[in-house]
Amino acid sequence: MDLIIRRLSCVKCNRIHHELPDILVPYKRHRTESIEAVLSEGTEIAVPADESTIRNWRIWFQSMCNYILGCLLSVTIRCGKEFVEEESSFPLSKLQRIWHYVGDAPGWLARCVRPIVNSNLWIHTRSAFLTE
Repeated sequence: MDLIIRRLSCVKCNRIHHELPDILVPYKRHRTESIEAVLSEGTEIAVPADESTIRNWRIWFQSMCNYILGCLLSVTIRCGKEFVEEESSFPLSKLQRIWHYVGDAPGWLARCVRPIVNSNLWIHTRSAFLTE
């Protein structure tokens, strides 16, 4: 499958930005739907990935949750959207707090990742080593 990534030129900062399609999570080799199925609570897992990959997705997501929540709040404020206070009477999991912003319907991971990436807030976690 070939993907076409749109390149957009910003008139404010004169930089080129790449628009992330909904089916991708940066630096992941599987589709968003597969990763979402693993991360969703109470969902039967039927994805074409080995156990170590699934474990690594869960570890990655747990390490990113607080940052994702902060980014979603930032994007909400930047877009001038009205922020709804979280209910404080019940303790919510990190995933439930993320769903507070993007909903829990299928596609929640794409709705979460895309605005963060397209706002240039995604953390680049890969390092390149140069050999001579």
